[in-house]
Amino acid sequence: MIVITMTRTQIQLPDALYAQAKQVAQQHEISLAELVRRGLEHMLRIYPVDEKPPAGWSLPDARSLGELQAPVHHWRELANAPQGGPEGAD
Repeated sequence: MIVITMTRTQIQLPDALYAQAKQVAQQHEISLAELVRRGLEHMLRIYPVDEKPPAGWSLPDARSLGELQAPVHHWRELANAPQGGPEGAD
């Protein structure tokens, strides 16, 4: 008999990502938890835990990019927007 133990956890997801994930889970007739587990298993196959960065590699030095021009109350929207900025920002 195989016994699998699981750890209960909480994660925070952007609203749009959560809605899309729920839709995919529903379409494939699986729970959101199962969808997340499968996604994590996929990522761990791509990025194995014991994989080390190439020898001699290090993070580049940080550089100043200046002050962020958007007001603080727009940061969440900007962080979760597709490349190119939030919808309707034209």
